[in-house]
Amino acid sequence: MPAPLRLGLAGLGTVGIGVVKILQRHADLIAARTGRPIVITAVSARDRSKNRDAELSSYTWETDPIALAKRNDVDVFVEVMGGAEGAAKLATEAAIASGKDVVTANKALLAHHGQALAEAAEAAGCVIRFEAAVAGGIPVIKVLTEALAANQIQRVMGVMNGTCNYILTRMQNAGLPYETVLKEAQQLGYLEADPNLDVGGIDAGHKLSLLASIAFGTRVSFDAVELEGIGKVSIDDIRMANDMGYHIKLLGVVQMTGRGLEQRMTPCLVPADSPLGQLQGGTNMIVLEGDSVGQIVMRGPGAGEGPTSSAVMSDVMDIARGLRLPTFGLPATSLVPAIPAKSATPAPYYMRMKLLDKPGALAKVAACLGEAGISINQMRQLNQPGEDNNAIVLIVTHKAAPADVSHALAAFPGTGVLKGAAVAIRIEEV
Repeated sequence: MPAPLRLGLAGLGTVGIGVVKILQRHADLIAARTGRPIVITAVSARDRSKNRDAELSSYTWETDPIALAKRNDVDVFVEVMGGAEGAAKLATEAAIASGKDVVTANKALLAHHGQALAEAAEAAGCVIRFEAAVAGGIPVIKVLTEALAANQIQRVMGVMNGTCNYILTRMQNAGLPYETVLKEAQQLGYLEADPNLDVGGIDAGHKLSLLASIAFGTRVSFDAVELEGIGKVSIDDIRMANDMGYHIKLLGVVQMTGRGLEQRMTPCLVPADSPLGQLQGGTNMIVLEGDSVGQIVMRGPGAGEGPTSSAVMSDVMDIARGLRLPTFGLPATSLVPAIPAKSATPAPYYMRMKLLDKPGALAKVAACLGEAGISINQMRQLNQPGEDNNAIVLIVTHKAAPADVSHALAAFPGTGVLKGAAVAIRIEEV
């Protein structure tokens, strides 16, 4: 039997302990499937005294993850600490400088520093694997870099943050407002310490930028992702979209156009009977479209101890088998800078607005849309109960360019017939 592959595990939170449990539970199976044993030789975490519900006494303990990354008895540095800067970045750089391969679950680190780390790793003859950084248990990185490597990818789309999907589906199924479900998600421990990383779309945007690099051969460009979170999605929008046969999702879409690379992570309406529309709870879904294969839909758990540690071990086992690929599917030095392109692909839009009780109010709104070159597909008026007798107006447009929609929204206040701001949400064809 060949010599064991020796791991240095930095981070003993949910994912790190999941890796420990998998290796302890399935050591013989893993060795049989890879052709060599895989063992943990040393670990690192902030608090050694913490009860972690796992047997760790046989592993050498390092208080400093950078020291762990440099150890002579470590072949692969497994980074599951998290964070784009600080210890995670410094330890990963130290591992590469020491000739170690790296497996990481850290999407923020790669979204901000992926190009530099990939160039350093490939120059040193090392590999960086990061299946666990995107969509948890869904093997989307492996599918893009291996199974679909012969395809020209046309579009990548998906729900990539389980917390946001939980909030939106909980609002839909229970009829609860956003603020109530947000507090519920916090109490259940679903949100990051900074909730905006989830509900602001940042976490999902990190993942989208990594998929974009692999799919289109570009350098990671997280700063070019159009981000809009779910904080402005009201229970009224959830209900009214549902009445019209749609569900609202925080949807990531990336595609190459003649103008450049479109990357957006925004709330969208999707058909209720589509795979994305039927996605419930904290589940993720990724849709890949290739010129030869057509459309592939992958659904699975996007987070949690088991799914994420399973993805980490998938990468470790590939290294044990001798599989060595460039970080983003192509040599890092060959990746081209992405030309960012604001979304200009026409799509139908859902609009909701409250109109004052004035004669000709609806005609003024329709005139703004017409002047922007937008035609109306459906329109519905709901009388608002109460003393003001205002009306809620719902409009679904025919396909319109995002710039034209922005022009119409900017013109609405000048009509003098709106109470508050209008809401416009893109309807994505899936």
